[in-house]
Amino acid sequence: MEILWFLIALCMIAAVVGPIVRRSRGGIRQVAPGSPDAADPDAYGFLRQEELDVRMPGPDQDLLDVLDVVQATQDWRAASQLLAGTPKESELRWQRVQAFAGAASLELLRQPGVGGAWLRTWRAESPKDAGGAAVHAEFLVQQAWRSSGAGQDDFRIILEEARTVCGEAALLAPGDPVPYIVELAVARGLGYSHEQFDQLWAKIIDRDPAHMGAHIAALHFWCEKWHGSREEAERFATTAAARAPQGSLLAALPLFALYEHLPEVNLVQGFYRGVVVTKAVEGALFAVHAARADDPMLAHVRHLLVMFLVRMERWSEAMNQLVHIDGHVGALPWTQDPDPAAEYTVYRALAVAGYEANGGSPATLPH
Repeated sequence: MEILWFLIALCMIAAVVGPIVRRSRGGIRQVAPGSPDAADPDAYGFLRQEELDVRMPGPDQDLLDVLDVVQATQDWRAASQLLAGTPKESELRWQRVQAFAGAASLELLRQPGVGGAWLRTWRAESPKDAGGAAVHAEFLVQQAWRSSGAGQDDFRIILEEARTVCGEAALLAPGDPVPYIVELAVARGLGYSHEQFDQLWAKIIDRDPAHMGAHIAALHFWCEKWHGSREEAERFATTAAARAPQGSLLAALPLFALYEHLPEVNLVQGFYRGVVVTKAVEGALFAVHAARADDPMLAHVRHLLVMFLVRMERWSEAMNQLVHIDGHVGALPWTQDPDPAAEYTVYRALAVAGYEANGGSPATLPH
């Protein structure tokens, strides 16, 4: 019986890995690293794994400069000024709040009791600062998810505190959707009823109906593994995509819904070439082509597209996305892995190998 289960396991592994690492014609040959025949991502100007920035999905030099100052001096004022100058209606504000909160959370993780002191000082010295309140709320959310298990007493206590701070931040910044977007993660962790969640969601769409970051955060609530189902998540995503204004990345939301419900083990050889996956990928590609080049959420969609395009063996299209995002890996699907940079570089290497196996080269890749 043990031999039978062993053979079944081998078949399952082959079904999952086989379509990615080899093709019947013009396929990818696995060779030893350093071999003259090995595909070389460096030839395309891609950064080495250790140089990849895991903090953000794409470049934001103003944010990086301010983070450097804040962490070097432990003075919060530069962070406050940057957020004060970031428009409420900008997706960038939500990303910057996440980045500041994440930086403080990681500091505290590395230096328990000491790290992230600048955020505590910010809140103590300027309690009416709307940006500081929003960062504090997101910090608490990240602390809960990072340090506690869902459903445990300390997890709920931290999220209850986060909900209180979200309310404070909302009062300090009328019209800003960010405090309510932060609360979406609280709603997921505390298990809001569907009615409670709808009331929260209404406050967000009243302030910014096409906010892509908010839609991605809300989608998690409706997923099967949390408080909804595959059907409810798909309905939420397709409805948002259908109502998306011209140039909005919301047309890519069904791809995120599909990602959240991928089977853990795929035994269907043509799954990634099927109608469902193809339709979601084409919708995301359309959204990318129609979006503004400076849309802060564009990198998020490109990162997820890389994963799907590699699994679909659409090597050239995967490479076209990689040239836009390489250097930053702070986005799905890489952040689901304990080592986002390592996971990203595996897919990048597969894309390069597949591209070259089918006649591509650095000279043929448009930048």
